[in-house]
Amino acid sequence: MSSITIKDIAKICDVGVTTVSRAINNHPDINAETKQKIMDVIKEYNYVPNNSARNLKRTDTKTIAILVKAVDNPFFSKMIRVFEKNIHGRGYNFFLQHVDEQQDEISVALQLEKEKKLKGIVFLGGRFLNNEEKLKMLSVPYVLSTVGGIKIPDGSVGTCISVDDRKESEKIVDYLCELGHKDIAFLAAMADDEAVGKLRVQGYCDSLEKHGLTFDKDMVFYMDEKFEPYSMKTGYEMAKQLMGSGKKFTAIVCVSDMVAIGASKALFERGKKIPQDCSVAGFDGMSQSYYYEPSITTIKQPLDEMAEASVEAIFTMMETNKSIDSMLFKGELLKRKSTDRI
Repeated sequence: MSSITIKDIAKICDVGVTTVSRAINNHPDINAETKQKIMDVIKEYNYVPNNSARNLKRTDTKTIAILVKAVDNPFFSKMIRVFEKNIHGRGYNFFLQHVDEQQDEISVALQLEKEKKLKGIVFLGGRFLNNEEKLKMLSVPYVLSTVGGIKIPDGSVGTCISVDDRKESEKIVDYLCELGHKDIAFLAAMADDEAVGKLRVQGYCDSLEKHGLTFDKDMVFYMDEKFEPYSMKTGYEMAKQLMGSGKKFTAIVCVSDMVAIGASKALFERGKKIPQDCSVAGFDGMSQSYYYEPSITTIKQPLDEMAEASVEAIFTMMETNKSIDSMLFKGELLKRKSTDRI
């Protein structure tokens, strides 16, 4: 079905047009099961609501949109400030759009293209599952910022800017191996994460192989979608799952600092001491990891530099209408009190 309409969606779901509209606009007055059914159909047919009629008077002709998942995540807060300052400094409007975890970021971007006359888009975070064809539908340059490992398809203008997630993950596992740890668990992102999550697990595997350690898939624990991704709550629940598995471990590597802090609480509640009974390492280099006790060993990402590079990249592509090579930044291993020799 091409050029699907809201009436088509309503017919497929056997509901009224008003109900579809409520689902799209996240109206509270709609049954959760019905809403999910409607959103699944919208995703399947790549439906993009056309709000251009109610936006005819808008004149955002020099606007760059920043689409961010988990806008309240402190990891992104610093980068957003850099984006705003640098975009405004070049005489452009800055538009921040929060993308819910259940939403597809590219579908949201396509909708914004209809609502605003965007000049460029920066995606901050996201998973980009099987979205190569949808990336081609974007008519403006885009940057996948803090997202590596995604192939920019021919026919679109974009780039990826991130740390080398695989190498940096390998680096922090190397450090634990050098401290004598052999039974290292990994608290990973969601199992279907083909970007950051997959790369960091690959780095974990690379390090184990380098040090002659056998990879055990049961030592990798993936996030449950019912919890907020990369959060302390998620880390707490994942660590409890690890401890309940019966697996022997002397160290835990976490996909983010927030996950590491949550995991630490779960360990403390079971009477375990950090790092005497278990070393814990995170990833990101957030200030919370320093002020937590014990301070968390982590990989610090150069957030300011990546944000500035993302702005430079989007303006370069806007001027040339050509993709540019992806950029990988180095992280910094911060050795702190949460890790020690076995």
